[in-house]
Amino acid sequence: MKLLNTTIVLACLFSIKGMAQTEFKPYTQAIEGTDVTFSMVPIEGGTYVVGASEGDMNKNDDELPNKKVEVSSFWMGAFEVTHKEFLLFTDATRDILGDGNVNPEVISRPSSPYEDPSKGLGGEDMKPTVGLTQYSALSYCRWLYKRTGIFYRIPTELEWEFAARAGTTTPYFFGKDPAELEKYAWFDANGEDRLHEVGQKEPNPNGLYDIYGNVAEWCLDQYYADFYATLKDGEKDAWGMPDALNPRSVRGGSFLDAAKDCRSSSRVTSTDEWKARDPQLPQSFWWNTDSEFVGFRLVRPLVQPSKEEIELFFSSMLE
Repeated sequence: MKLLNTTIVLACLFSIKGMAQTEFKPYTQAIEGTDVTFSMVPIEGGTYVVGASEGDMNKNDDELPNKKVEVSSFWMGAFEVTHKEFLLFTDATRDILGDGNVNPEVISRPSSPYEDPSKGLGGEDMKPTVGLTQYSALSYCRWLYKRTGIFYRIPTELEWEFAARAGTTTPYFFGKDPAELEKYAWFDANGEDRLHEVGQKEPNPNGLYDIYGNVAEWCLDQYYADFYATLKDGEKDAWGMPDALNPRSVRGGSFLDAAKDCRSSSRVTSTDEWKARDPQLPQSFWWNTDSEFVGFRLVRPLVQPSKEEIELFFSSMLE
C-alpha cells in the first residue's frame, strides 16, 4: 500500500484551508435525478477527553490512556447510510447520459458480490447498508462528491467518539446504566439477531440516530491498540493514518453486540475473518461477506477543501 500524502490528507480531513461555504445548521441533501435524500446535523467542534470514562468497569486497554484532544467542526449523517442510498452507487445505469454514453465523471463501483453481504438480513430500503469494506465506504463518498459537488467522507475515530458523547463524560451519552440502552439502540438484548430500519430509536443529544448499535460504523483510521499513548494533550484533529489494508477501526457496536461494546469509547478492529467466505481471488476490495454487522455514516468538514485537494485525498486513500 502506497504511503499517503500527509499534507493533502490533512487539508481535506480537517479544512486547514478555505472558508466555510454554507450556514452551519442541519440540512437535507438531495441526490439529483433521484428521489433519495439524506440528513446531516452540525457537530460544533471543541475539546474533550477521549477514551474510557473514569470508573468504567468495562474499559479495555486500547481505550487508555485518556487524553484531552480537540476536534474541528463538522456535519455528520443523522442516520447510517441506507441500502437505498448505497444502491444508487452500485447501479451503473444511474450515470448513463441522455446520449447513451457513460458520464466521464463516473468512477469504479462495486462488482456484484458472490454472496449476499447482509446474509439475508438487509436489502430493504431503509435498513443500513452492510457487508462492505472501508474501501467501499470511501468509494461511495467519492461517487457522492461527483454527484453532489460536496466533499463527504467517513469520520475519524476521535470525531466519531466526540459526536457520540455529545459533551458527556459517562460510558454512554445517557449515563452509565446499560439498562437505559434499549431506548437508543438495537443490540444483543433487543436486536433479535437482525438489522433494523434506521431511526427507530431515540437519538443522542446531537441528533444522531443509531450511533450505538444496529450496525457498527467504519472510521477512517488504521486501528492502533496504542493510539492514545501516541497522542499529545491538546492535540487537534489527530487520527491513525493508514499504512496497511488491515486492521481498520470500527465504532458503535451492532445488533449482535453486548451493551458494553456499544459504549462511546469502545473500539473494534477489522479482521481478515470478515472476508472469510469470499471465493474471489484475489479477494474483493468491495465486500466483507462475513460482516453483516458493519456499515458506515457520513461526515462533511465545515470548510470544503479545493477540488484538487479532494481528488488527491481520494486517490491517496483509494489507489
